[in-house]
Amino acid sequence: MTQKEVIRRTDAPAPSLPFSAGIKANGFIFTSGQTGTDPRTGQLAGPDVTSQTRQTIANIRAILEAGGSSLDRLVKTTVFLADLRLFDAMNAVYRELIPEPRPGRSTVEARLARPEILVEIEGIALAD
Repeated sequence: MTQKEVIRRTDAPAPSLPFSAGIKANGFIFTSGQTGTDPRTGQLAGPDVTSQTRQTIANIRAILEAGGSSLDRLVKTTVFLADLRLFDAMNAVYRELIPEPRPGRSTVEARLARPEILVEIEGIALAD
């Protein structure tokens, strides 16, 4: 029987919606889709995709670290962009912050939860 463990961040409140920020199971950590919301303020890190992508990746890093993993253990990410014309700006930040060898990645255009959210990223990483 497979065990699954909820990952809880100590620097952010638990999600108010019915999901977990991260789940550890079968040697992997699965993050929920993260946005550019600063967990300390509850506000978006900025109005542009660059600042939102930086915060989004910081949020993923915090979840992975709380579960005993890290960005360099990512094996797959999915990036959701509100507008594919934002791809180059998002990709520049992603390239800067996600270490090599970089994980497999899919990028899709999607309508996100609120119109001011420009990027959402979910990840799968190797656990300890």
